[in-house]
Amino acid sequence: MAQGRGSATSALAVGLAILCLMAIAQPTLGAIYNVGGAGGWTFNVVNWPRGKSFRAGDVLVFNYARSQHNVVPVGGSGYNGCNGRGGRVNQSGRDRFTLKRGANYFICSFPGHCQGGMKIAVNAA
Repeated sequence: MAQGRGSATSALAVGLAILCLMAIAQPTLGAIYNVGGAGGWTFNVVNWPRGKSFRAGDVLVFNYARSQHNVVPVGGSGYNGCNGRGGRVNQSGRDRFTLKRGANYFICSFPGHCQGGMKIAVNAA
């Protein structure tokens, strides 16, 4: 019987060691940002990123009425020209995007919306 208790104690010690290592090695999760704050993804959010520090791996959540808006990740020229052609149109009303290092651009491709300030540029460190 003494041998059985020793095996159980050893197994418990190994299990605890594995749990400790998993806790230490757990990847850091990125911050989650609701684009536009309480107002959500709507007109005049172009300045929403100002004063915020974004990092690669952070998540942007776009909340909006899906019958009225959409979200299209674009490149710099698509952002500057309000052109979403060729981009993947997202229209769930709760779209999520993980930021990559560097410039990240998003627009609404409904006619006139991007020109009305429904676009953001986010630079992630």
